[in-house]
Amino acid sequence: MSEIKYAAKDFKSDQYVRWCPGCGDHALLNSLQRAMAEVGVAPHNTAVISGIGCSSRLPYYMNAYGFHTIHGRAAAIATGVKVAKPELLVWQISGDGDGLAIGGNHFIHAIRRNVNLNIVLLNNRIYGLTKGQYSPTSPRGYVSKSSPYGTVEDPFRPAELTFGARGRFFARCVDVDGPNSVEVLVASARHTGASVVEVLQNCVIFNDGCHSSVATKEGRAKNAIYLKHGEPMLFGENQEFGLMQEGFGLKVVKIGENGVTVEDILVHDAHCEDATLHLKLALMEGPDFPIALGVIRDVKAPAYDEAVHQQIKEVQVKKPARTLREMLMKGDVWEIK
Repeated sequence: MSEIKYAAKDFKSDQYVRWCPGCGDHALLNSLQRAMAEVGVAPHNTAVISGIGCSSRLPYYMNAYGFHTIHGRAAAIATGVKVAKPELLVWQISGDGDGLAIGGNHFIHAIRRNVNLNIVLLNNRIYGLTKGQYSPTSPRGYVSKSSPYGTVEDPFRPAELTFGARGRFFARCVDVDGPNSVEVLVASARHTGASVVEVLQNCVIFNDGCHSSVATKEGRAKNAIYLKHGEPMLFGENQEFGLMQEGFGLKVVKIGENGVTVEDILVHDAHCEDATLHLKLALMEGPDFPIALGVIRDVKAPAYDEAVHQQIKEVQVKKPARTLREMLMKGDVWEIK
């Protein structure tokens, strides 16, 4: 990290931001720039890689290295950038279509390999750039231009996919919730290995209100729980509700009812190796449960790019590097005159 203090404006480019008025991408862009300033890695040591889609325009608006790549290939190219230039802080920006449909294979393997990438997945449950087709995260029965009678598919749940690929870091935020967005993005950057931040993002044109239950401050107070490592899992407008274990599942309880006290409430352990409870928390949804926000899982594990460079060093000790000419001239050679 640099000793120089940065501000959000240091990461803003001079390009006009071309998203629809009211799009959640605007808010996420501001949060990301604030998070980058807090992390303190210089713009010239930062790279932002994206695929195709509305959110994938984001590299144009960053004062950093940027690469607007091809559809679904952001994770593959970001992996190459990180392995080739490990000193860079690499952010990958993907939408739910770009990242989980055509890019789904690259997504799960970047996580499985634990490449040191900060994957920001903007989930508006729709294809916005191509004008309103259903996406891999659209709910069953969703009516869209490509499913006029409703989808007959069950959606991917990003947390479930991440955990299934042995993900070590998963967090969630809401696009317009600036403080929590900055907090989880900073935590993502400070995590070594593949980190996934799911951003519940609104598409004002084609899927307006897709995250309406948590789109306002009042809604989040009623319908969301902010998870913090080492703190009891309390939520509600007055922190009057909590989560307890019931069998192999979870249940919502009210403090003071049936003898329940704060001491009975589960304490969040984001660093637990066993992902069972983390997954249950990440998959909670209304109306029976609050939607989990914040850092849900944050577990240490060897990073792919670091392991690759360590392996190279070990091999070089046993087999000192030679020049290209020495390699070409090794073995049987002949000279043509």
